[in-house]
Amino acid sequence: MEYSKRIKDLREDHDLTQEEIAKILGTDRSYYGKYERGVRPLPIEHLRTLCEYYNISADYILGFTDTPKPLQK
Repeated sequence: MEYSKRIKDLREDHDLTQEEIAKILGTDRSYYGKYERGVRPLPIEHLRTLCEYYNISADYILGFTDTPKPLQK
């Protein structure tokens, strides 16, 4: 599974809009939408921010595991 689907599913599962996540990432909605559609690659700093926000490991977003595990700090 591609990370673009995972980040979209995570956002929708938390009842958030693209605008809300874009604000958390410090970008605009249209740019974030391109991450979800797989048009633009997700920068590593945004991956880290999403992991911290959702409290999950990068392995889940990247598709290395199907089990969302809490972020190890």
